[in-house]
This record gives sequence, C-alpha cells and structure tokens, in this order.
Amino acid sequence: MIQVKRIYDAPGEGDGFRVLVERLWPRGMRKDQAVIDLWMRDAGASPALRKWFGHDPAKWEEFQEKYFHELSGKPDVIHRLAELGREHPVITFLFAAKDEEHNNAVALKKYLHMRGVE
Repeated sequence: MIQVKRIYDAPGEGDGFRVLVERLWPRGMRKDQAVIDLWMRDAGASPALRKWFGHDPAKWEEFQEKYFHELSGKPDVIHRLAELGREHPVITFLFAAKDEEHNNAVALKKYLHMRGVE
C-alpha cells in the first residue's frame, strides 16, 4: 500500500517505509530531523516542470501529464519503487508542498497505481 504525507508532519507507526520523493531537500528541515528511509531525488519532477507548475491547482491535470511523461523516461526509478512495494507492506511517499492534493507524491502514487503498483 502506498500512502502520501508531508515530511513536516510527525512520523506515525503506520507509515511503514518512508521515501522522500522530492528532487530538492525540503526547506527548513534539517537532515538529522528527517525521519526517512530513502531519498529518491530522481522520482521528483524536473526543475523546469516544478517551476512551471508552481503548485497552481489550475495546472494540475497538465502537470500530471507532463510528470507522467517524465516518469516514463525513468524505468529504473519505477522499477525500484515497484521493488519497494513488494518488499514493504506500507510505503509512505513524503513531499514538502503545502498543498496535500496537488503535489508530485500524489501524482507519483497515481502513476504507479495506473501501472499496477500498489
């Protein structure tokens, strides 16, 4: 099972294996404070796509299309995430955005779900 959570929220017992899926380290979060098991920078959106999106909900659908296109060019990242899904009953994708509905972790979860990775 894949779930998503802000990295700034307190870790929970049900988080399972915690994966930061941001290209950049979250602002204000010291590395010694972060409770993560893995940082997958390459799972994050490209700098150009992040800048274009700007967390504007009006661009959400187009952001997902563009992000999915980027992800389709990263088979090693998708394979690794699928492996993690087989190894761990629960994976939590951690993100830094304030918007909990329109961010790359939500889109990544959807992308994997569309490919049969739960």
